[in-house]
Amino acid sequence: MKNYILMFLFLGTTGLIAQVESTSELYKQMEEIDRILFEVGFNQCNLNPTEEVLTDDFEFYHDLAGVQNKAEFLAAMKKNICGNPSVKITRQLVPGSLQVFPLSNNNQLYGTYVTGEHEFYRQEDGDVNVKTGYAKFTSYFELQNEKWMIKRTFSFDHQPASD
Repeated sequence: MKNYILMFLFLGTTGLIAQVESTSELYKQMEEIDRILFEVGFNQCNLNPTEEVLTDDFEFYHDLAGVQNKAEFLAAMKKNICGNPSVKITRQLVPGSLQVFPLSNNNQLYGTYVTGEHEFYRQEDGDVNVKTGYAKFTSYFELQNEKWMIKRTFSFDHQPASD
């Protein structure tokens, strides 16, 4: 009986924690940090702004490449994504896939759970930009000193491009 009560309480409260609207300020803040991480860092290879949105104890979990701390993650981006000037790897957020869920404690916002899907492209020596893959991601953002920081990221379900 006790388990049924706990399950009812859990199921009854999960509907109260919904994703925020894409027009909300919180969504726009998370969208901007996603842009800094991927458009500025990954696509343009400007890693300084990316480094500034990662916590000192940032951890990146990748289903194919394992676990990396902040220094390892940035070094891998520099070497693997930005290291070959004749090959350009880019990432595009799948439109409409970004979801933002606020995390609060006693009605005090402390973090967000952000999830989405993205596609990856490769362009060699100025040739056609070819879609190479797809993956899902989930990140935990933490509010630190009134600034949103990425603390944990999971990149998973990597698949080759289907079209």
